[in-house]
Amino acid sequence: MKLAVVGGGSTYTPELIDGFARLRDSLPIEELVLVDPAADRLELVGGLARRIFAKQGHPGRIITTSDVDAGVADADAVLLQLRVGGQAARKQDETWPLECGCVGQETTGAGGLAKALRTVPVVLDIAERVRRTNPNAWIIDFTNPVGIVTRALLQAGHKAVGLCNVAIGFQRKFARLLDVAPGEVHLDHVGLNHLTWETGVRLGGPGGDDILPRLLAEHGDAVAADLRMPRGLVDRLGVVPSYYLRYFYQHDAVVEELRTKPSRAAEVAEMERELLAMYGDPTLDEKPELLAKRGGAFYSEAAVDLAASLLGNGGSPCQVVNTVNNGTLPFLPDDAVIEVQATVDGKGAKPLSVPKLDPLFAGLIANVTGYEDLALQAALHGGRDRVFKALLAHPLVGQYTYAEQLTDRLIAHNREHLAWA
Repeated sequence: MKLAVVGGGSTYTPELIDGFARLRDSLPIEELVLVDPAADRLELVGGLARRIFAKQGHPGRIITTSDVDAGVADADAVLLQLRVGGQAARKQDETWPLECGCVGQETTGAGGLAKALRTVPVVLDIAERVRRTNPNAWIIDFTNPVGIVTRALLQAGHKAVGLCNVAIGFQRKFARLLDVAPGEVHLDHVGLNHLTWETGVRLGGPGGDDILPRLLAEHGDAVAADLRMPRGLVDRLGVVPSYYLRYFYQHDAVVEELRTKPSRAAEVAEMERELLAMYGDPTLDEKPELLAKRGGAFYSEAAVDLAASLLGNGGSPCQVVNTVNNGTLPFLPDDAVIEVQATVDGKGAKPLSVPKLDPLFAGLIANVTGYEDLALQAALHGGRDRVFKALLAHPLVGQYTYAEQLTDRLIAHNREHLAWA
């Protein structure tokens, strides 16, 4: 089996490598190709990756290359984890929206739109290269904003499934609180990427008893603290929202918070400098503890599970993925991309049925889906007017004056990445 990781020079890649090594029975990789244009980073990450494989006795071969076509040729699956513009662009995404009183964040709001505009054309180009070399390869997208990027891939006819680590993170946290094995916890997870709620927590599988009320009664303080939301809000919702709902439910408070502290991009950039220095140590043969603070916890387990199912090597019968709606949420278009529990096999992902949603959640999902449709049109076709309409549609912007100001700032800060600008 051959896998390729585009964006393989990421400082996060050793977490993925560690998962491949530990879970090799589920995913017997013979050749792993790390693809990245940053040759210096790729050399450091590739060296550590080989040492991790060697220490854990993995027989697979790890190759590094900056040639996308060569890297993805004959691959059974291609994982996308790239960041167009790097941490410098992320820092901008997190700062200039604050000038207009809007949340600055890399996956939602105006910053998330900027990332989508930079990213979608690049991802589609890579996907076309994959299709030319191996049209049967699966594309697993971990590149943010996952929902918009996955929708772009699916609408272009690619064999793609989107992946996020929010659900597996909740599964692991709830399992610890309940003192059960993670595999015993099944989540009723529903929404869009980075706009999801856990509407049920079941023990033993989809048909198990819903112990969410018990979880909130016994561990509500811990859950709320982890979300950085008031306990009273979580209790009144009666569900567990993802961390990203902070930007919607506490928008103004979060804006003030972000204005008074360094950006997350600055923090991550400093971590990356430290990590790359560690990776250059020829005696290091395991992922360093600092990597846990980098973000993306449990991504490796989720990625192995998804790839194993898509490639016919087992995998969990139900997994949370980003895939096409096809009537699952009847208030959305069929071609919308949603994030829900699905059965996954060699034919792809098929969402499980979802009970009727409370209008409190369904309304926000419908609103953001409309924004995502406009965002994708802006990413595919460009133009100031399309950018403006997408911003005006986003519930974190939604006002004419803000949308005008943010459109000008977005284009000014991203001109080098926007061919039409």
